[in-house]
Amino acid sequence: MTPEQFRQHGYQVIDWLADYIENVEEYPVLSRVRPGAIRSRLPDAAPDVGEPFELVLRDLDQIILPGITHWQSPGFFAYFPSNASPASILGDLVSSGLGVQGMLWSTSPACTELEMHVLDWLVDLMGLPAAFKSDGLGGGVIQDTASSSTLSTIVAARARTEKGGRRREKGENGKRNAKSASRDSELVAYASREAHSSVEKGIRIAGIPRENLRLVDVDRELAMDADALARVMTDDVDAGRVPFFVCATIGTTGTTAIDPVRRIGELAREHGAWFHVDAAYAGSAAVCPELRWTHDGVELADSYTFNPHKWLLTNFDCNALYVQDRTSLIDAFSITPEYLRNAASETGDVIDYRDWHVQLGRRFRALKLWFVLRHYGAEGLRAHIRKDVELAQYFAGLVAASDDYELAAPATFGLVCFRHVEGDDTTRAVMDRINDSGRAYLTHTVVDGRVGLRLAIGGVRTERRHVDEVWDLMGSGLDSCIEPEDD
Repeated sequence: MTPEQFRQHGYQVIDWLADYIENVEEYPVLSRVRPGAIRSRLPDAAPDVGEPFELVLRDLDQIILPGITHWQSPGFFAYFPSNASPASILGDLVSSGLGVQGMLWSTSPACTELEMHVLDWLVDLMGLPAAFKSDGLGGGVIQDTASSSTLSTIVAARARTEKGGRRREKGENGKRNAKSASRDSELVAYASREAHSSVEKGIRIAGIPRENLRLVDVDRELAMDADALARVMTDDVDAGRVPFFVCATIGTTGTTAIDPVRRIGELAREHGAWFHVDAAYAGSAAVCPELRWTHDGVELADSYTFNPHKWLLTNFDCNALYVQDRTSLIDAFSITPEYLRNAASETGDVIDYRDWHVQLGRRFRALKLWFVLRHYGAEGLRAHIRKDVELAQYFAGLVAASDDYELAAPATFGLVCFRHVEGDDTTRAVMDRINDSGRAYLTHTVVDGRVGLRLAIGGVRTERRHVDEVWDLMGSGLDSCIEPEDD
């Protein structure tokens, strides 16, 4: 493909995407194809001879689009948003065009230094602890997802503990500190039973036995019970085990519950454990000063992660991981074969992000985040978050005032969990009714043993009329969702 052909086809693709963005509301939100339908329309083998680009665009319309569940639809409420704003799409396009592999500073200095800089911007924009900035011992790094960040911090926590790490002073009862105990006892991790499944996955990958992960009880609002955590940690220490990793969540996946971060952080420090805060979805809310109360105690965290690709108008994948001491990550992940040695790295004056996580190769993800921050500015991002929170409060008000529905959990951010008062079968039937309409897509969770529906508001183009449409679908045709009782 010559530069001129690339220019011509590039214009076609941008036009196609612009039309898609403009018309996405016209498609059924949830794809209706059956399993195998897409593959059945594809040739058995790749073509021997290249095909005209117009045929690719034709098949994009006729084969691919029917198999798309439209995450960018204003009626997509099923999962936390994965926003592809136009600014981030263009940033990703430039990243793809440059084709940078930013494993080392020397392999593209701009890739590393822009990443450092925009992540420092976010620290200030969100009111995060200054210790997370790159001008000190800490810093931030862009990962693909929060799952990778959780795994990275678990590995770093294990390495730090095995080296001795942060020691817990011997208490009045003569309990051993983490360094001495780690030689002959098992490492134990802690998270709420509402925590994301990535914690358990990370524990498994890191080689920690699954039974050494304690899923701590929650309170009435489904946040971690700090008193229960204190008890189980004390029991483990008394049994000769070593608490090495504690995860608190700001905005759980099921209901956006907020764990008591400060108290959990204090307990982690008391026992010399690594304290990780997972704010994958709700962290973005901290761009609004009035929502920063949710982050009380984050300054105690060894690490903190959130996903700009969820609620901060940056397309997938873009996760931000911050640490107070980057040495812990580097010690855990740095391996330097001869072919990676270079003059810049040897000076120690640069950051090589390949030492901060599992993967060696890295895309230039900071570009799309930079495009978003510059295009929308702080006020534009705050306006987006505030709009979604306002819509969620509006919908929660409709539910609370209804005789047929009730809230299943408090609505703090852009998620509303609710259920039908008739019970689980009716609640599921309502969800099926909404999803079958093609106008909206919801998912369910289980709260206190009962099914609840999740309305996750956060799309770039979601407006009040789209929320009203869901409410109308919940009411109109409701009789058809409920089996009549026998006389």
